[in-house]
Amino acid sequence: MITVTTVKEMQQITENLKQQGKKIGFVPTMGFLHEGHMSLVNKSVEQSDVTVMSIFVNPLQFGPGEDFDRYPRDIDRDKKLAEESGVDILFNPVVKELYPAEPSVTVKAVTRSDVLCGASRPGHFDGVVTVLSILFNIVSPDKSFFGQKDAQQAAIVDGLVKSLHFSTEIITVETVREEDGLAKSSRNVYLNDKERKEAPAIYQALKNSSNIYIKSGKERAVEMFKKHISSLNGELDYIEILTYPELQEPKDSDHRLIAAAAVRFERARLIDNIIFTTEEV
Repeated sequence: MITVTTVKEMQQITENLKQQGKKIGFVPTMGFLHEGHMSLVNKSVEQSDVTVMSIFVNPLQFGPGEDFDRYPRDIDRDKKLAEESGVDILFNPVVKELYPAEPSVTVKAVTRSDVLCGASRPGHFDGVVTVLSILFNIVSPDKSFFGQKDAQQAAIVDGLVKSLHFSTEIITVETVREEDGLAKSSRNVYLNDKERKEAPAIYQALKNSSNIYIKSGKERAVEMFKKHISSLNGELDYIEILTYPELQEPKDSDHRLIAAAAVRFERARLIDNIIFTTEEV
């Protein structure tokens, strides 16, 4: 594995790979890697000739008072994990490399961004689609891999690629979970022992809610989710059931849906979701 820190070198490598006819798989991350990231790498290695991973904590997607400065970072550990998992090129630029000056142009997420996490984080997904536009232009991937845990992000990236006609194909990979069902996340390290024991209830409540939706509708499903997690120390940020990937209020004719939730604990905000279909029953 080689580590690249400059845009110029990464673009030169990309150009050479394209001239050789190599298919590039891309895994964009903010680092502090875990098994969820490794599952994306595994898919890329299976489907690509060369796997590029980026590690870049993007300041544009953190709002005022959010955790940019304390976002977990361990680049030495990340390099080791990336190499062991099969990453060929690690792109690890500093902020000034991607944003040498105040951006004169940014990208805005117009739809799919004002619900779920986006409802309480205005501008967050604008930062996501801006940095991904930059990275797609630098890396020129044939396929780009995203985790289903960040389902709203995956839906917005799908819209970004279709709207701006990027040539990369978006591959969404199933959420990787702990044995008790908790979704793998870089922020899980901030849970205390009691919170860690309680956190898997989010996933269980989502599964129950999706089943209740099919039988009894949205209002009852949301009510039962709230009841299921009411005993947790965490504070419910949202529970929502929407169409997927459009992220709109479902109608009777809509069959592919997402049940998504966010819960705030003392030092960590956890998100999770289940995508389900009403046509299976």
